[in-house]
Amino acid sequence: MRPKLVIGNWKMHGSLAANLGLLTAIRNGLVDGGSTVAARVALCVPFPYLAQARSVLGGSPVAWGAQDVSEYRSGAYTGEVSVSMLADFGARYVLVGHSERRSLFAERDEVVAEKAYAALKAGLAPVICVGESLSERESGQTAAVVLRQLSAVVSRCGVEALVGAVVAYEPVWAIGTGRTASPAQVQEVHQVLRRWIAERSSAVADRLPLLYGGSVKAANARELFGQPDVDGGLIGGASLEATDFLVICQSA
Repeated sequence: MRPKLVIGNWKMHGSLAANLGLLTAIRNGLVDGGSTVAARVALCVPFPYLAQARSVLGGSPVAWGAQDVSEYRSGAYTGEVSVSMLADFGARYVLVGHSERRSLFAERDEVVAEKAYAALKAGLAPVICVGESLSERESGQTAAVVLRQLSAVVSRCGVEALVGAVVAYEPVWAIGTGRTASPAQVQEVHQVLRRWIAERSSAVADRLPLLYGGSVKAANARELFGQPDVDGGLIGGASLEATDFLVICQSA
């Protein structure tokens, strides 16, 4: 049975003062708050707050990670952050190919694949984000889009490398819009992804966590996570409220 996984993505939110309260509340809620949470839990925070996340979450069951990483190991790439730098802060996860990186910063599938490769080589778990736009869904291209995005990573890294990765399906039309894909729609895409991987390695397909990200809330998490191929969630806005995030973790 695949373990459940819930990852909070804070996006570009936070301050030292606000983070302290949020990190502490989540840590305490999972450690000694009496919550029954069997899922693995992680928080991906903006780069400047990685040290704070390590300080507050160290020794707890909550892992931490980053929201992006450079495909380059080191060198004259001003403003970039390498995998070795993330490893210095004890990061376990890193998001690659988030829809906002793809749409706002024009990251191509090949760049996302290089970032995933760099993370895997450094022992970090890349959270490989895939998803379609509203126009792509309405024109029946959902499967083609998500498989194209995932195929780029598999071509670069090999399917066996996905044992150390996570895949997150995040339909662009359901991120920050209040719209959520129905549980049946989510399951349909997750099934497409898992079957495609199984055609290349059934062992990897059986172990690979497939997360859903797209306006997941405390009210809908249990039904979404109850789908047979949904192994947890990549949580945006709801991860900024400790109470809601803890309910989502319990739902997993």
